Amino acid sequence: MPDGRAESAEHSEEIRFAELQERALEAAQSVWRPAGTCVAVALILLFGWGVVNGKHGLSAWQQQRVKDHELRQGIQDLQQENARLRDHVERLKSDTNAIEHEAREQLHYAKAGEIIYTLPAQPQSQNQPAGNGK
Repeated sequence: MPDGRAESAEHSEEIRFAELQERALEAAQSVWRPAGTCVAVALILLFGWGVVNGKHGLSAWQQQRVKDHELRQGIQDLQQENARLRDHVERLKSDTNAIEHEAREQLHYAKAGEIIYTLPAQPQSQNQPAGNGK
């Protein structure tokens, strides 16, 4: 009979150990599961903030888009100005009337017997500072 008691004591000890192990696992899960969830949520929020506000995030991307649009507009304006000036140069190269017109307008040249009347410059308005010239 001593064998039956030893087996029964061993079996009850295994059952107690399994119960303790199960309770420890439940306790650990009840503590670590919410903590793990909080850590995961914090990491997701941190990652989301980085995507929006980071060095290469959406805010920086939007600023670069605006800058790109402004630069493209500037390039287009300069191309139009270049085309206008190119046409003006071609006109001056080929048309003597255009050369004469420029000489009269910019250099105030006159033909023999002509009189040029020059109007005084417009007075500066009260709102503009004295050295601005615009």
